Amino acid sequence: MTRTDPASTAGDPAPGVILVGVDIGQPHFDATLEELALLAQSAGYRVCDKVVCRRRAPDAALYVGSGKADEIRTLAAAHGAQEVLFDQALSPAQQRNLERHLQMPVNDRILLILDIFAQRARSHEGKLQVELARLQYLQTRLVRRWSHLERQSGGIGLRGGPGETQIELDRRMIADAIHRTRERLERVKRQRRTQRRQRERRGTFNISLVGYTNAGKSTLFNALVKARAYAADQLFATLDTTTRQMYLGEVGCSVSLSDTVGFIRDLPHTLVEAFAATLQEARDADGLLHVVDASNPQHPEQIDNVMRVLHEIGAADVPQVLVFNKVDALPPQRRPHQAQDTMELEGRRVTRVFVSAQTGKGLATLRAVLADAVRGSATMPVHHEDAPQFGTIEPPSNDRRFHP
Repeated sequence: MTRTDPASTAGDPAPGVILVGVDIGQPHFDATLEELALLAQSAGYRVCDKVVCRRRAPDAALYVGSGKADEIRTLAAAHGAQEVLFDQALSPAQQRNLERHLQMPVNDRILLILDIFAQRARSHEGKLQVELARLQYLQTRLVRRWSHLERQSGGIGLRGGPGETQIELDRRMIADAIHRTRERLERVKRQRRTQRRQRERRGTFNISLVGYTNAGKSTLFNALVKARAYAADQLFATLDTTTRQMYLGEVGCSVSLSDTVGFIRDLPHTLVEAFAATLQEARDADGLLHVVDASNPQHPEQIDNVMRVLHEIGAADVPQVLVFNKVDALPPQRRPHQAQDTMELEGRRVTRVFVSAQTGKGLATLRAVLADAVRGSATMPVHHEDAPQFGTIEPPSNDRRFHP
């Protein structure tokens, strides 16, 4: 996949791409392809044009059908685009057929996300996780990597040829690389488990920040712990988990706060599996701060997508507080009248706090919520009708985790 890292471009134009979205009745189809465009820009591409079409079902050979494929080829030639990006996952055969039909590279949303992760990973652990996901993805695409080699008959009763041999060799090499990478990641997991046990022995209350990508998790993390973790207005600005101690003066103790990788719609399963060591922080936390971009009109769907990933990694039952961030970006008529309330999430009432990590608005309320959780043996404030703004504290229990 050819791409240009924006940070390394020195006057060279970014490669142009055509974005393609196919509506086959998905519940949350992005008709504007806005998120795919942001992903493409994050990976260093220049969006030339967008093509959106509707089908009852994907075409088995080209996904979009030959007529729409011809239209895409004409658009790409007119704009001088060098690549086509699909918002949906393509099968290896569809990808190969499209490349032959369009005479240019064709990739899908999954590889685009993998590409961004490869650019952004900085730690040894992050690079291992991205490498594992990339190898797992490549393993299914070998059929098009060696399509230039012919299958030939090798003699009486024999079938095969150089292409088939090369594919088998490549599969074996990738399988070996996946095995080695898994072993190295397992060592990382053991190190993380040791670190978690040390925190547990110290009685540290552990909180993980989770949320949709670009919801402002890293900015909130920096504001709460006075850290300098990288934060930017882009998708997947943070991949590597960062953990810091946050002192809560209200209770005279510190809690452990971890910033984790952001989630996104249709997050590739290979990435969820590869980032299991990182996402383990969320599963083993005493509580989650689920950060939501309140200014994004699609935030209800983003909450659903985050919950879907939390279910997938076994963290859906970890008590959480919804942190509606970026309230400063809301128009005045949509801004909340109180700092805290509750909302229903998957059939239960959870505490919701409105903040702006950028301006600091609402952070004192959020810290008070966390202090109440620690003070009450990690029992989260519960909303009562007679105290609609800040709730009350349930009696202490032996369970150190939040309880919404």
